[in-house]
Amino acid sequence: MRVKYKTYEKYKDSGVPSLGKVPENWEVKKLWTLGDFSSSGIDKKINPRESLVKMVNYTDIYGNKNNTIDRSLDLMEVSCPKDKIISKSVLKGDLIFTPSSETKDEIGLSALIIEDLENTVYSYHVVRFRSESIEFYFKKYICNNDFVLQQFSRRCNGTTRKVLSKDDFRQVKVVIPPIAEQRKIAEFLDQKTAEIDAAIKNKERLVELLKEQKDIIINDAVTKGLNPKVKMKESGINWIGKIPEHWEVLPGRVCLKSKQVSNKGLKVKTVLSLSYGSIVIKPEEKLHGLVPESFETYQIVCPGDIIVRVMDLQNDHTSLRIGLVKDHGIITSAYVCLEMGEKMESYYSYLYLHNLDILKVFYGMGSGLRQNLSYVDFKYLQVLVPPKNEQKEIISFVKEIETKTEELTRSTKNEIEKLKEFRKTLISHAVTGKIKI
Repeated sequence: MRVKYKTYEKYKDSGVPSLGKVPENWEVKKLWTLGDFSSSGIDKKINPRESLVKMVNYTDIYGNKNNTIDRSLDLMEVSCPKDKIISKSVLKGDLIFTPSSETKDEIGLSALIIEDLENTVYSYHVVRFRSESIEFYFKKYICNNDFVLQQFSRRCNGTTRKVLSKDDFRQVKVVIPPIAEQRKIAEFLDQKTAEIDAAIKNKERLVELLKEQKDIIINDAVTKGLNPKVKMKESGINWIGKIPEHWEVLPGRVCLKSKQVSNKGLKVKTVLSLSYGSIVIKPEEKLHGLVPESFETYQIVCPGDIIVRVMDLQNDHTSLRIGLVKDHGIITSAYVCLEMGEKMESYYSYLYLHNLDILKVFYGMGSGLRQNLSYVDFKYLQVLVPPKNEQKEIISFVKEIETKTEELTRSTKNEIEKLKEFRKTLISHAVTGKIKI
């Protein structure tokens, strides 16, 4: 996005190569000159002999779009010695930083305490910064910008987990406008980021609506066909209702055959996995850790096979369990593999079972303590069977809908990323004086 903003009349060299010039009356200072950093040593535990308090933790900062902490957050409850409740409490105006993270992108993030939080301390996982010399709302932006975050990224150490020391925080440089300008910049950014966030939210909702619309259209095509004038009959399946009169309803044993081809002797080495309802090739770097000693225990699958994750229906009501195989490979034998009978087109069968998956029909099936499925459940499953020529027509129609939806979704997601990048750039330019507010 291109928006033209004015610049300041006079600039000076900041003395920091990565920053360049700043407005003439602005300063560049180290954080330690502006306030005090403090750690708490308070862990997430409950001790009946100590007082219960609320605690601000790193999870309250990660993904915090507003960079603020208030009473609306569901803060963790922990116990704390009385002598620490006052000294390690948070006050309105405090900045809370993340000093460690698994990735550089989440290190050095901060959130502002924007209202009084009674009986609230901060975790040993975060660092508190208290300053009286920075304008209240400008604190939200003083460190949440590229100039400062890149310094944190360069300074952090560690391999599996990136860590910033207390001295790293102290030595980081920030740009300080006069107080009056700090207030103007904060007000401007509050307004503009709110507008951008609203636009992002609308586009994210559009992505959700596109998916919902696609699912409805596909469900109608798979269960009602493409001819709105066709004569209908009751299907006998309560979640489907009426279907075209000439369609059949057959038990799964006629349409869906059980298949399990052993990989004894490691005949196939391409490892597949079921991920978010898709069968994908497992990356080489993930073929370590929680994998079998030998992939001879896996089963061989072919394009057109349907894979069902049959375990643990009781504890997992969110995952998608059906996937269509597109690559020749191997997959865990813990999954059920289905191949099509003569009456069924593979992709139509997948669409039909995928609909059941979305509607959570499988959770009314299964047996055992953890409610697992087996091929027996699919033998007696009622399956809609249109004539093969209609199945092919439905497949072509659905693929066209999927392509159009994917294009619109991709375009909308691209717009969302541009808005996020614009938001980020706007904050950085405003707090470093590249644009005049």
